[in-house]
Amino acid sequence: MRRFIVLVYLLCNCAGRNADSEWDSSLFSNGKNMGIVSERIEEASGLVASLANPGYLWTVNDSGNKAEVFLIDTLAQIRLVCKLLVRNRDWEDIAIGAGPEVGRRYLYVGDIGDNLGIHQFKYIYRFEEPSLEQGHDQMVTAFDTLVVILPDGKRDTETLMIDPATNDLYLISKREDNVNVYLEHFPYRDTIRPEKVLTIPFHQIVAGSISKDAQEVLLKNYDSIFYWKRSNEKSLPELLAKKPVRLPYKRELQGEAICWNNDASGFYTLSESPEHRMAYLKFYKRPKRQSQVLKTNL
Repeated sequence: MRRFIVLVYLLCNCAGRNADSEWDSSLFSNGKNMGIVSERIEEASGLVASLANPGYLWTVNDSGNKAEVFLIDTLAQIRLVCKLLVRNRDWEDIAIGAGPEVGRRYLYVGDIGDNLGIHQFKYIYRFEEPSLEQGHDQMVTAFDTLVVILPDGKRDTETLMIDPATNDLYLISKREDNVNVYLEHFPYRDTIRPEKVLTIPFHQIVAGSISKDAQEVLLKNYDSIFYWKRSNEKSLPELLAKKPVRLPYKRELQGEAICWNNDASGFYTLSESPEHRMAYLKFYKRPKRQSQVLKTNL
């Protein structure tokens, strides 16, 4: 959202309010530029690895853009565009999870942003994950609209995650000094009234991702990436209540998207492209030795 770029840069100076966290440069490499994002995705906000199209990623633009969902390859090239007959009020994230039909996977597009805190309702659009085999341009006509009402009023949220272990849905607020974590258990109702289950000492959280095996979690703001790994925690809120590790991260132009890849070898980030300075899709690789151990345990 270009009109908020100046505000974002000012607010990022508050990132120091995040809870102390240990640095660890051994877990993942520095981000590698994989490809320049298309001008058609100048305001990328949200990223998730495709299940129906292995090796590809889904992303969306945020407010004021067309209601389009993009499938990109790992060089940031657009391979598939899905159009919805809805309004993109403020699309901020995208996730994959279970849905109404057992055995099928669905995309969840989160129209969950609210920069000014004025909207009573948020919306999540759910539809079965499309396949490249069905064509490169698709109109999505069969989708569900889930209405979200937060328990503590009108808040800006930019993070939508679905836990692969439970299919529970999580939202995380953005602008508070200590952001809130909201939980909706699966299966979801048409009107979602999530419970506030946790407040964590982070500010400006703009994206998050849970690994496919549900053992690792990433959250990011504009300056940092935070990493959690399960040990004996019974739930995601119990895990997020613990102190994370801060990963090496070079600030992107306006980085608002992050996701694990499906084989546990690393994760991607994607940024908006403010003032037409085109951003890169970046990949943060896990050391080969760690990847081999994880694959053995999957």
